[in-house]
Amino acid sequence: MIPPEPPTRGTERQSWLERRREKIRAEVERNRRGEYTVPTWVLALALALIVGAWLALIILA
Repeated sequence: MIPPEPPTRGTERQSWLERRREKIRAEVERNRRGEYTVPTWVLALALALIVGAWLALIILA
């Protein structure tokens, strides 16, 4: 039995590119179906900004 040859640089890059395109395509399809969710770090940042602005308003008023 002959072991398979390691992928050449061109085919490895092509498969990476294809996987990347498929992930993007799947994400776009999910977003179109309404399954879009906001990342947790964005929600945490928005909360921190709101609380910080509120505290600044109280302290500086």
